[in-house]
Amino acid sequence: MVERSLRGMKIGANSLESEAGVAFVARRDEAYTCANGHVFTVTLALDAEAPAIWECKCGALAELNGGTGEEIDKSQKSARTHWDMLMERRTPEELEELLAERLKLLRAGKLRTRRIQ
Repeated sequence: MVERSLRGMKIGANSLESEAGVAFVARRDEAYTCANGHVFTVTLALDAEAPAIWECKCGALAELNGGTGEEIDKSQKSARTHWDMLMERRTPEELEELLAERLKLLRAGKLRTRRIQ
């Protein structure tokens, strides 16, 4: 069998790009403290506004030390459920009609059942 491996190179997380000639944007560190006492820093661009609240690794919400950050309200947009998306496409009357058709086919024995092997 012919050996066709790449020699001298690890396949995986190693990048072939270098940081030579790359100019990074000016940055600053903002400190946050969560309710569980964890203190951590987040690196932001110099011209970016720091959010007033950031999620800690432990899952608790952490507040910006100094408290002059931008308020973000995550409760404005709730997650859409499967039912919400279904109701965007169908009316209750259409769903009742589809259910009646499927039940009729099921009772007539015309629907295939899945075989578990």
